[in-house]
Amino acid sequence: MSQAQNIARIAFGATMIGAGVLHLTVFRREFQKLVPDEFPIDKDATVVGSGVVEIGLGAAFIALPSKRRSMSTILVAFLTAVFIGNLDQYRKGTNAFGLDTDKKRFIRLLFQPVFVVWALFAGGRFTNRHGGAAES
Repeated sequence: MSQAQNIARIAFGATMIGAGVLHLTVFRREFQKLVPDEFPIDKDATVVGSGVVEIGLGAAFIALPSKRRSMSTILVAFLTAVFIGNLDQYRKGTNAFGLDTDKKRFIRLLFQPVFVVWALFAGGRFTNRHGGAAES
């Protein structure tokens, strides 16, 4: 693992932990606004559960560098699953986190692929298992 990947892994893990803590504390109500009404689980339970999962995934990504590749796959799956809430926010025009226009909500959607690429890079998914650049 390169030094850049290691730094990216720790930073991404810390970001996930921070987001999880925010789910459980100061932004809990804001995150509840992002849970689609059609989702079959209580909004608060969904926010608390996803916050706990984010903390766990972030901590594992930091603490288990030997599992970084598999952890990055799990993180990408999680990011994909929660993207539904971001799409729902845009589709319904829900105001949350200061995103009070369709343009702001749309721009937010563009950040999810950035997080996916960050997780993949930090997990070594752009290099082969021996540390070299992946072949095309």
